[in-house]
Amino acid sequence: MRFGPLPVADAAGAVLAHSLKAGALRYPKGRRLTAADLADLAAAGVMEVVAVRLDPDDVGEDAAASRVAQAITGPGLALTPATTGRVNVMAEAGGLLLVDAARLNRLNQMDEAVTVATAAAFAPLAPGAMAATIKIIPFAIPEGLATRVEQAARSEVPALRLAPWRGIRAGLVQTRLPGLKAVTLDKTVAVTEARLAQVGGTLVAERRLAHDAAAVAGALADLSSLNLDLLLVIGASAITDRRDVLPTGIGQAGGAVLHFGMPVDPGNLMLLARLGDVPVLGLPGCARSPRINGFDWILQRVAAGLEVTPADIMGMGVGGLLTDIPSRPMPRQRAVPAAAEFPVTTLVLAAGSARRMGANKLLADYAGQPLVRHAVMAALAANPGRVTVVLGHQATEVRAALRGLDVRFIEAVDHAQGLSASLKAGLAGVAGGTGVLVCLGDMPRVTADTHRRLLARFTAAAGRAIVVPVAEGRRGNPVLWPADLVPAMASITGDQGARSLLAIHADRVVEVPSDGGVHLDVDTPDALAALRTLEPVA
Repeated sequence: MRFGPLPVADAAGAVLAHSLKAGALRYPKGRRLTAADLADLAAAGVMEVVAVRLDPDDVGEDAAASRVAQAITGPGLALTPATTGRVNVMAEAGGLLLVDAARLNRLNQMDEAVTVATAAAFAPLAPGAMAATIKIIPFAIPEGLATRVEQAARSEVPALRLAPWRGIRAGLVQTRLPGLKAVTLDKTVAVTEARLAQVGGTLVAERRLAHDAAAVAGALADLSSLNLDLLLVIGASAITDRRDVLPTGIGQAGGAVLHFGMPVDPGNLMLLARLGDVPVLGLPGCARSPRINGFDWILQRVAAGLEVTPADIMGMGVGGLLTDIPSRPMPRQRAVPAAAEFPVTTLVLAAGSARRMGANKLLADYAGQPLVRHAVMAALAANPGRVTVVLGHQATEVRAALRGLDVRFIEAVDHAQGLSASLKAGLAGVAGGTGVLVCLGDMPRVTADTHRRLLARFTAAAGRAIVVPVAEGRRGNPVLWPADLVPAMASITGDQGARSLLAIHADRVVEVPSDGGVHLDVDTPDALAALRTLEPVA
């Protein structure tokens, strides 16, 4: 591969190294230049371009990224189409991500041109969440390198796979001592039911009894007749020794204690046992709280059908200090979050008067449909039933352009005052406690896949993060805002959106890799003409 400046006259078949603008011409980075392109560039006075020429044995960035992705990806995961040398790996269902870290580290050390970034090993993933991204850094790599990487990546067991939740059935034993209120036991049941539901499980039965080893043994024997997948035991007093009440009761029931204690805080006083083929977990007191603790890490593995060993538990210390930061996959104040816990309204701003365009750009034809319809259909595909469109200029015509789509409409009567007025009108109609994904109606190349990845990352961050798409190192639109920032967004004035809040809350921003569609808005006739040269996105 040869990189550098080329005379336009000699650049046929070369690939642009940087995006190029010249008069009405808009060529994106990565475009393979045709003879017609070169004639247009010459007519626009462009004499030289910075471009790449591929050698005969080179593999283009998209093809190379696809080959690497296919070599490392196993069951439960799906690949997005390659674009700009990147393939994203997405979870097909809810489950636990299994990662061969040693193999992927070796792959990343083979050559700087090939990179694989993954979510943490054993990270719980919601359906549609990103598990990994493969990026080829240059525009191409040699065939020899592509082959070596494939060979290093492949194995009988894929380097990346998803262990889906298998729908476990669990039983709960709670012991009592004088002074322990029934409301505490009731809360423990509710928290346990919610925790199990997050990993596709069900609490089938509960038993309450005296804090006595014989009583614990009897309750476990009773629950064993129900053909359960998991037995949970939590005491009125925390387990402090292998000879304490709960482990003694497990032994009297015929079980065996495998391990006591774990290097995870909160959750140090966790006990792992077995009764026949069924795992038994003696729970620490923190399991009564919905905040993440060591119990969650064990439960997730059991719920995904994985055997948990003492060695597994003793290997959890690095990263085992659980802290409250929004970018963690599972913040402490929640167990594994479900999307329904963090609802999001998608707000499509379609009220502007398009002064620079000279006509309503939202109604302009692109690939046989009004431009705004593309933006709204992508939003609906990812978040059905939760899309609101803010109207203003030519509201009747824009509403007609969206006829037949399941959206709610809000009219911004003062839309002429600027973008903030449209945003305020939309936010006024958002239900309390709901996150807001703010989209622009003039961005028809933002895909449903981008929407889904933003929503999945928001859910994984328990609804607390500001989620922003990034392509080619730059942030774009749409942006997903947590509910607690809606009042601040509604206080913004003038012809601006909520971008100023990103700097104020920089510690809460989470970036999600995306494609160039998150940068492409249509504000001028030239931009519309350039858009019409592109194939519509899926």
